[in-house]
Amino acid sequence: MTQQTTAIDLIYQPVREKLAQVDNRLRDLTTQGHPSIVGLLGHVAERAGKRLRPTLALLASGFHDGGGELPVTMAAAVELLHVAALVHDDTVDNATVRRGAATVSSLWGDGMAVLVGDYLFAAAAILVCDTENLRVMRRFAQTVKELSTGELMERLGAYKWDHSMEDYKERIHNKTASLFRAAAESGAIVSGASEETVGALDSYGYNLGMAFQIVDDILDYGGTEEEVGKPVGHDLLEGTLTLPGMLLIERFPKDNPIVNMFQGRDVEDNRLRALEMARNSGVIDDAYDIAREFTDAAVNDIRDLPDIPERRSLLELASYVLERRS
Repeated sequence: MTQQTTAIDLIYQPVREKLAQVDNRLRDLTTQGHPSIVGLLGHVAERAGKRLRPTLALLASGFHDGGGELPVTMAAAVELLHVAALVHDDTVDNATVRRGAATVSSLWGDGMAVLVGDYLFAAAAILVCDTENLRVMRRFAQTVKELSTGELMERLGAYKWDHSMEDYKERIHNKTASLFRAAAESGAIVSGASEETVGALDSYGYNLGMAFQIVDDILDYGGTEEEVGKPVGHDLLEGTLTLPGMLLIERFPKDNPIVNMFQGRDVEDNRLRALEMARNSGVIDDAYDIAREFTDAAVNDIRDLPDIPERRSLLELASYVLERRS
C-alpha cells in the first residue's frame, strides 16, 4: 500500500459508511436506466475516481447531525455533476483516455457522449431537488453555470499566451474550485450547520479546489502518463495555458517554446522542450508554492471548527491534494 493510498483511506474513515451509500445510489443509476443505455452508464461508473467531492460533502455535513439522508443524497448529486462535466470535457477536448480507460466519446462518438453527459446532469439535478432545499438547488444551478463558464473561457482563450494571473484564477475557480466549493457548502447546509460553519466550509472548498486544479496543471508538466491517466503535455496540445506555462513564459520571455508552439511552429519539439524546461528551471517548485498558499488558506478556514474526526480528515485532505501524484 502506497503512502498516498494510506492517506486517502484515513481521510475516508469518518464517512466510509455513508460513502458506500453514495456508491449504491450511483450503482442504482447505472443498472436501473433504460436497457439501451445501461452499458454506456456502466462504462462511466467503472471509471470512478477517488470520490473526493462526495467525500468533501459528507465530511462537511459532519459538523451538525441534522440532515438525515440528505448529505448522502447531496454527495451523490455532487459526484454525478462531476462525472457529467468530465464526459462533456473529454468530448470538447477530443480526449481518448481518462484515468487510463477509453472515454465515452472515443468509444461511442461525440454525439452520444454529449447525450450521456446531459443524462447525468439531469440525474444530478433530480437528486438535488430531492433535498427540497431551495438554497442548495440554487447553488447547484450556479455551479453548472460556473463549470460551463470555465470551459468556455478555456476554449475562447486557447492558443493565447498573454493570460494574466487573475484570468487564470477566475478560470480554474469556474472550472474546478466551484464544484469543491458547492460540495462543502451544500453538505454543511443540508445538515443544518450554522451560518458561520457554512461560511468556513464554503471558503475551505474554494481554496482546496484552487489548489487541486493547480496541482493538476503541474502534473501535466511534471507527472507521467501512468500517474495522470493521460498523455503529459495534453493541455499544451489543446492550446491551454496553465500556471506552469505562465511562469515559464514569464521566466523565459525570449524564444519561448510555448509561444512558438501556440504559433504553430515545431509543435512536438516545442512541447517536449517546454516540459523539459519546466522540470529543470524551478518553475514546478514555484507553481507548488502557489498551490501551497491555497492549501494553507484552506487549513486556516477551518481552524475554529470543532476538533472532530471530520475536521481532522479535512486537514489531511488539504495535505493530500498538495502531495498527490494522480
